Amino acid sequence: MADILNSIKAKNVYKNLSVPKLVECALLKNEGVLTDTGALSVKTGKYTGRSPKDKYIVDTQKIHDNISWGDVNRPISLETFTYIKNEMIKFMENKDIYVFDGFAGAYKEYQKKIRIINEMPSQNLFIHQLLIRPTSHELNNYNEPDWTILVVPSYKCDYEKLKINSEAAIMIDYENKEAIIAGSAYSGEIKKTVFSIMNYVLPVENNVLPMHCSSNMSEETKETAVFFGLSGTGKTTLSADKNRKLIGDDEHGWAESGVFNIEGGCYAKCINLKKENEPEIYDAIKFGALLENVVINDERIPDYDDSSITENTRVGYPIEYINNSQIPGYGGIPKVIIFLTADAFGVLPPISKLNKDAAMYHFVTGFTSKLAGTERGVTEPQPTFSTLFGEPFMPLPPEKYANMLGERLDKYNTKVYLVNTGWSGGSYGVGSRIKLKWTRQMVTAALNGSIEKVKFIHNDKFNVDVPTEIEGVPSEILNPRDTWENKKEYDETADKLAKMFIDNFNKKYPNMPQNIKDAGPKAN
Repeated sequence: MADILNSIKAKNVYKNLSVPKLVECALLKNEGVLTDTGALSVKTGKYTGRSPKDKYIVDTQKIHDNISWGDVNRPISLETFTYIKNEMIKFMENKDIYVFDGFAGAYKEYQKKIRIINEMPSQNLFIHQLLIRPTSHELNNYNEPDWTILVVPSYKCDYEKLKINSEAAIMIDYENKEAIIAGSAYSGEIKKTVFSIMNYVLPVENNVLPMHCSSNMSEETKETAVFFGLSGTGKTTLSADKNRKLIGDDEHGWAESGVFNIEGGCYAKCINLKKENEPEIYDAIKFGALLENVVINDERIPDYDDSSITENTRVGYPIEYINNSQIPGYGGIPKVIIFLTADAFGVLPPISKLNKDAAMYHFVTGFTSKLAGTERGVTEPQPTFSTLFGEPFMPLPPEKYANMLGERLDKYNTKVYLVNTGWSGGSYGVGSRIKLKWTRQMVTAALNGSIEKVKFIHNDKFNVDVPTEIEGVPSEILNPRDTWENKKEYDETADKLAKMFIDNFNKKYPNMPQNIKDAGPKAN
């Protein structure tokens, strides 16, 4: 592997600066302003979110057969990758660069040394806070990194010449352990590049299951739970529990010894953020945190309700800014897994129990729904199926990850529940969102095991087992059909969603075993 850092003829190399120094550098370069609470607020320009069509994997002989190639994992030649990387290195000549040497993976046994080279000190601050920060002793013994990521937002690719999608490029070379991010100042690309790296390395090299999930554990019993869910399903909110220790909010590995956080920080959505609803996140937005694309007034007070820049407003901060965080970031073998979905069709039960085959089915399916009105042209709920609840970041075939989950469910008898945080009594626009306090009661019943003491009824349409009662939750909402005034309309809508599940599964997972396929919903 070529040494990218030593290849750059930089004006100044700033390695492993402290948070105050990085903030100073960002302010001097006019990259942002300080808010009234001391957080650094920046705007990311053209790119206010990830750019999945600009993401590529270098196709080399050594890794070719491992990758699930397709619309998500697009191949790029080593020659094109090397050309862009060298052009980025030349672009940074006589400019300042900022280097952070960090770790991915809280378990030392599986930890990877990741070096991030940034054009922008504000982005270096972000990744400093999002990865695991070495101690001074660990830095002195860091030596060479396992991986290097070069991030240069000001470099725009000649995409017509290179025959790539746009001026932006997010490319990973798994064989040579390098990655580049060009053309985009959205810091989430760095975080997710690290995750994409670990989602290949952990299963292939360490037999560790990487998971796009949050995780917490009981402070008393140390029993651990993980929460899978796409954006808007409540993954961050439900895992932030004052009675449990937060292991991490987004990226984890499941090893023989338990669950561990891949990161050392959190990257939370800010849109409509209110202290009374999410006090932990609200209070974490202080000096050392990085706000992205949040509207700030002249008094430097953020307006979290303003989406005029983007709906995808974000904040990055170290996990220790959360009072009840678990440091170091690891827990035990998961006792409970929660799959979260926000069903805007209003037909899935608020909570149901999954057997092993059904758990593998819903793991690969990764369902939630977009709402009418959130995107142009969306007039009714639209299904979203994201493989493994993190499709853009999973380079290996889905069967690989699903089989690893199945093996662990068998070995440890982990209980799995599907929790619908979406609509009841009708689809979006007719029904109402299931109350958060009821969802919390259902999740608590799953975590403390009390749900296992009640009677379950099998839901034939969705092929899941539904509890008949849960303390603190009205029993009539547990069977979604009972909440609809028009039962025929419920049946038609449920059948419609079931067919969407079936069509998606048949299209995307033709090689999955029949027993997994049979564990999914049934359509008339």
